Amino acid sequence: MEKRFQVFVSSTFKDLEIERQEVMHALLELDCIPAGMEIFPAANESQWNLIKKVIDDCDYYILILAGRYGSISPEGMSYTEMEYRYALSTNKPIIAFIHRDPGKIIADKTEPSMEGKAKLANFQTLVEKKLCKYWDTPQELGSVVSRSLVQLIKANPAVGWVRATELADRDATMELLRLRRKVDELQSELAKARTSAPKGVENLSQGDDPHSLRFTFETLSSKGYFAHNGSFTLTWDEIFAVVAPIMINEASELQVKSTLDATVEEKNIEWLRKKKRFEQCNFRNFSLHEEDFQTIKIQLRALGLIAKSEKSRSVKDSRTYWTLTPYGDEVMTRLRAIRCSQIEGLSDKDIREHEE
Repeated sequence: MEKRFQVFVSSTFKDLEIERQEVMHALLELDCIPAGMEIFPAANESQWNLIKKVIDDCDYYILILAGRYGSISPEGMSYTEMEYRYALSTNKPIIAFIHRDPGKIIADKTEPSMEGKAKLANFQTLVEKKLCKYWDTPQELGSVVSRSLVQLIKANPAVGWVRATELADRDATMELLRLRRKVDELQSELAKARTSAPKGVENLSQGDDPHSLRFTFETLSSKGYFAHNGSFTLTWDEIFAVVAPIMINEASELQVKSTLDATVEEKNIEWLRKKKRFEQCNFRNFSLHEEDFQTIKIQLRALGLIAKSEKSRSVKDSRTYWTLTPYGDEVMTRLRAIRCSQIEGLSDKDIREHEE
């Protein structure tokens, strides 16, 4: 969409006619819309209100200052200075262009009275506190206005104006509003999905519900090598808390299975060692039953905790990878994060032993 900017040009008029023409030409070459109400007689309140409205509608404000202070309002201030101060008060992006050598300006284009010269000097002092550039000739002024305005637009992007034919019609606007509402609804659903379980899982085993797991292991003793079967129980929260951390980014099925096998060994090896029949045995190759492993994957997926990873990978890599869903990430955090009560529950003896 092509955008044009409206620029208010403020200056005295009769002494700067040629300079103003150069500035207007420079603005038009930049596809800007010049505006300047100082060419009209600003002799009453209604005219001043019109000038303020035009300044409000403009995107940028430029001031040209040379040897004249300008016509005086009833308040004793020139309309040029009033325009400048008003633009300042509205935080309009401003740039001023001041004559570099006022002493070279011909007498007819300078202030005749000492009072006028003093007011002009005070006004220039005010202007020089903000962004300003200097010029000598009308041609130089046009050139410096062009370069400076380009920089001002880049530094302070404005709303600008566009052709009415480039604006969306009513049907297009309504469609955009409908799509905007749809996006908001989807974002709301996504946010809800991060903190709540999917629909339809209420009747599935989950959380603190126990689940029996079968496993195999091997022993080696003086009597030889033997394979054994066993079973134990974990809750679904305990199962998920084991595998969730390795899925924060993603994990292959082999990694998930290995993590569960390590948990099988951790949870069972101590009580197996206490059994008389295993007193002189070494243990190895603890492995969760394949059927139970498949059940765990299906159940965690059905609960909305994990999903297949969609990351791109090598054609040669045909393995299946799993990752946490947003909801799964929230549940993992609740299960694995250390709570204050866990720290506060430590006794002085526990703390001393830990420090030692």
